[in-house]
Amino acid sequence: MSYENVKLYKEKTKRWHNAHINPKVFKVGALVLLYNLQLRLFLGKLKSRWNGPFKVKSVAEHGALELENKPGEIFKVNGHRCKPYLGPSTDQMVEQITLTTPP
Repeated sequence: MSYENVKLYKEKTKRWHNAHINPKVFKVGALVLLYNLQLRLFLGKLKSRWNGPFKVKSVAEHGALELENKPGEIFKVNGHRCKPYLGPSTDQMVEQITLTTPP
């Protein structure tokens, strides 16, 4: 009896967990932030753990992403370490800086 109850409970929690998973879908040309795993405890306690934005060059079937940084270097990362960048694009930031600086 208790084995059946445990099995039912596990199935129910698995269904609930799977229903709340949001898949990450990245498109070529989109901007993403990359999670920094190298930030150690107390070295930059208030620093953000997200670097970027980086531009997506290609997306593999298994979730790997090829990212491009500002100088044009391309590197591969796991897609689980990335999240979409929701801020202004880098071109818009450059336009804002040039518009707000006095002549």
